Amino acid sequence: MIEPLYAWGLRALFLVAGVLFATWGVHVPTVKLHYGLGEQALALAMLAGGVGAIGGLTQAGRLIGRHGPRVVALAAGAVCAASIGLLLAFDDVTALWALMVVFGVSNSLLDVSINVAATDLEARAGRPLMSGFHGMFSLGGMVGAAVGGALLAGGVAPTSHLMAATLAGLVLVGFGCWTMPRLAKAGEGGGSAFILPRGTLLLIGVLAALGLIAEGAMYDWSVLYVKQELQSDAPTAALAYASFSGAMAAARFGGDWVRSRLSSALLVRASGLLAAAGMSLALLTRSPEVALFGFALVGLGFANIVPVLFSAAATVPGIKPADGIAAVASLGYFGMMVGPPLIGFVAEHRSLTSGLATVVLAAVLLAAAARTALRPAAN
Repeated sequence: MIEPLYAWGLRALFLVAGVLFATWGVHVPTVKLHYGLGEQALALAMLAGGVGAIGGLTQAGRLIGRHGPRVVALAAGAVCAASIGLLLAFDDVTALWALMVVFGVSNSLLDVSINVAATDLEARAGRPLMSGFHGMFSLGGMVGAAVGGALLAGGVAPTSHLMAATLAGLVLVGFGCWTMPRLAKAGEGGGSAFILPRGTLLLIGVLAALGLIAEGAMYDWSVLYVKQELQSDAPTAALAYASFSGAMAAARFGGDWVRSRLSSALLVRASGLLAAAGMSLALLTRSPEVALFGFALVGLGFANIVPVLFSAAATVPGIKPADGIAAVASLGYFGMMVGPPLIGFVAEHRSLTSGLATVVLAAVLLAAAARTALRPAAN
């Protein structure tokens, strides 16, 4: 049976995680301008965030095992929200890199802790719920991007938007963590040391890496692509993130129904092919409107990749949920860490269009590998 307050609090945490990530995505061009960065230097800032994320994941199982997901989510969520508010607080790019490391660490710890809580609630309910929670993350991304675009169009100062996002984030994190129960045995959440992915976890992790290479590219580069390559204004460019996240949210809210009827392998294979088709469309057109439609198809395609893989990781026999999620997420975040900077390096020497073609490749490989990697975790 679902505990309603617990479920709504957890939805709030997934929502705020999406809002904060979207706020960063909307202001990638702002950060680039503020610090006077080229694509390669901007890619290094993204890389710093990825390094921080990997560092956080190596400690996630231990911290959640010792303190429980509630405490970790509260601390990590507060730091993550504060980091967003400080994005434009410095002039030195070195300070930006340090801030991105902090953002990466806190974001990854928040991510694992709320996914552990979602696995707990899914087990209590006795039916799939993970896609719906991830739908709230995508809804947060859509809302964060849409609000950010509207504020840019209205001439609101970026610093004011960032501070408002921080304050809203702190409120939602506080509410969400207040509703979470304390685990009877905190050690049930995770172990004492990071588990290197191997066997089933390694196979699932490879899929996560492919999925998050592409998803990270959409978060970090889609806005800049529409603005720079398609010569759109800032409010239209912000819709790139919103269309991707909005479509992803819609598909995730129906994802639990789909997951109860299709095998994980079949769902992931079809999802990868749809994402590849959508990204190809976005890159081949010169129309911003058609590109936005293509980004929406990418969102539909990638909607249930992470929910399926995290649920599979949390239920691998002999592995505690936090450890399984952290192990798979480590490869996923490695993909997210490597993917966007790689796209930036390609963009610096060729074009952003060429860089984003890696999304098509990752989606095709994801579809091709799904049957082999998810056979042990098939529904």
